[in-house]
Amino acid sequence: MLHQHLLSSSLKKTKIYRTVLGPAVLCGSDIWSVKLREEHRLRVFENRVLRRIFGPKWDDVARKRRKLHNKELLDLYCSPNIITVKK
Repeated sequence: MLHQHLLSSSLKKTKIYRTVLGPAVLCGSDIWSVKLREEHRLRVFENRVLRRIFGPKWDDVARKRRKLHNKELLDLYCSPNIITVKK
């Protein structure tokens, strides 16, 4: 039951990110000339938000919590990243 609550909470938060926060960050981005540095900053921003949404992962081997890797975040998010949306 607790696991389902956490999943539901993550789904609500990702929906808020996708519908409110993401578009707010990209507001007016159609006139930006995005360079590699800005792309990197957008990716860092998105990963930071997704880490806050999904939280840390329990590592059975090390027996401690660890932050999710970028690939794991994108797998959990299941939506195009912010750079793809911008382009």
